[in-house]
Amino acid sequence: MSVEFRLDGRIVQVDDDSLTLLDAMREHLGVRAPKDGCSPQGQCGCCTVWVDGAARVSCVTPVRRVAGREVVTTDGLPEPVAARWAGAFTDAGASQCGFCTPGIVLRLASLDARGVSGGRRLDEPAIRTALAAHLCRCTGWQTIVEAAGAVLGVPVGRSAGEAREAEGAGRAGEGDGRAERHADAMDVAAEGSPAPPRDSLLESWRAQLEGPAFQVSDRQTVLGHAGFADDTAPPGARVAVPGPDGSLVVGADLADARRRSGKVQGRNSPVPLRHPVALAPGDWALTLQTTWVEPAYLEPDASWCVPGGRPAPPLANGGAFGGKRTSPVPGLARRLADELGGPVRVVWSREDVVRLGPKRPPVALGLAADGTGVMRVACTPGSVALDPLVARVAQVAPGLRVELVEVAGPPVSPDLRGAGWAEATVGLAVLGALAAGDAAPGSAVEARAPGGGRARVAVAPGGGVDVEVWAGEVLDEVVLRSYCIGAVHQALGWVRQEGIAVDDAGCVEDLTIRSFGVLSARDTPWVTVTLHHEDRFPVNGSDAVFAAAAAAAWLTEGLAPAWPTRRVAEARS
Repeated sequence: MSVEFRLDGRIVQVDDDSLTLLDAMREHLGVRAPKDGCSPQGQCGCCTVWVDGAARVSCVTPVRRVAGREVVTTDGLPEPVAARWAGAFTDAGASQCGFCTPGIVLRLASLDARGVSGGRRLDEPAIRTALAAHLCRCTGWQTIVEAAGAVLGVPVGRSAGEAREAEGAGRAGEGDGRAERHADAMDVAAEGSPAPPRDSLLESWRAQLEGPAFQVSDRQTVLGHAGFADDTAPPGARVAVPGPDGSLVVGADLADARRRSGKVQGRNSPVPLRHPVALAPGDWALTLQTTWVEPAYLEPDASWCVPGGRPAPPLANGGAFGGKRTSPVPGLARRLADELGGPVRVVWSREDVVRLGPKRPPVALGLAADGTGVMRVACTPGSVALDPLVARVAQVAPGLRVELVEVAGPPVSPDLRGAGWAEATVGLAVLGALAAGDAAPGSAVEARAPGGGRARVAVAPGGGVDVEVWAGEVLDEVVLRSYCIGAVHQALGWVRQEGIAVDDAGCVEDLTIRSFGVLSARDTPWVTVTLHHEDRFPVNGSDAVFAAAAAAAWLTEGLAPAWPTRRVAEARS
């Protein structure tokens, strides 16, 4: 049975064969702007399209449901609409890797097309509510909200408060109701001064420092064409996916390979979070235990290769926060292409990423009042060596002894953002604040990263976050600011609610992307960033923000001895 529908203005036809709309578009019709971040979970929003003008998640939409209907991806947006949204996203720094942005653009543009959401006036809460159907791991949401505010004419952040005050004073409603672009979109700019012209080379340089990986954020990136590995595979390539025993199962296309592998959809578990590493004995002034944390990058590991060729890298337009540094998929694609004599794609599902990908190593940190202490770090069978982690901890905390403790669990990696040294830096920063009598909730905390970046962050108990960062020559204010806001988002999530359940045998129990605890747009506070221009070579700044924000958030959480603080407290209650 075939299904006919209109896709981006053209009539298309596919065999039903129990296909989802996402598989029909990506695997059979060559439309790669919608992304597969979690199919068939329907929880990340990366595959969002319009069906008859309404935003819909395509990975859980059977293709037969769109028979005779109109489907629009970012490729089919009217040019003025596409240009307006892509321009706003690049202006605000609302796109980094670009994997999640095509779906987000369509969701937000549907608000613009309808003018109202559920009969209510558009405002910042309405924008954040619309984003509840999506996940973004890079930007920390704020710059996306700012971009939406600019396009929709909605005041956000401080300008939203100012608009409410103006309305109360009878000054609202002037002009056509479209607000000027929010005044605080660039906290680093002088009041009323025009934004300086941007240089694409300096943008990429700053992104590479922060990533750390090559990255471009332009119109093509925002609209879904950043050159991700699984988007650039040659047509007709066979597809390999992991099977239940770890071997690779090959199929004619992705849906066929997953059927052959017996793929089972992931689930959330009722299993509580565990802290697998015990504290070292000692008379400690400060202690901290962490759990398993999933890096949660949105683009699953993928690669492809032709016989004798060079495999496509899984890092197409972003660094995945270190999670793909040692990904095995390129090597597997090269081996299978040579063995089978033709092009092969290797694609991990979201469940594969969670089972097979590296996690942030759980730690147990005990610090004495003089800054000496012991950090125990979990290592698991089959993980890469943690020597780099030990070396970085020694660099930032020479009085700290690192002990590796073997436990059952998923692979861990020293490459994930700040692994080891961030925990040590957080502990020492808080210890210093306690000694100085400046450890009240909301106090500013300063941290330095091994690469030379420095940041000072205050997390107000009521929500707002103030950031100052010193990272050498700024190069591009928009990019650095975006990365700093994203670092705050990750730090708050890490301290308060991120973690995955692992059973006694070391198997991951939480396999859905929503079970990781990543902060939603509605739960993320407003962040104000001040960038200090320095006359020195540019260095990474957002990693220092990550550590300082984690320390400041820990103060607001009352220095609870186990992270994530709110999920641990909830479980205990």
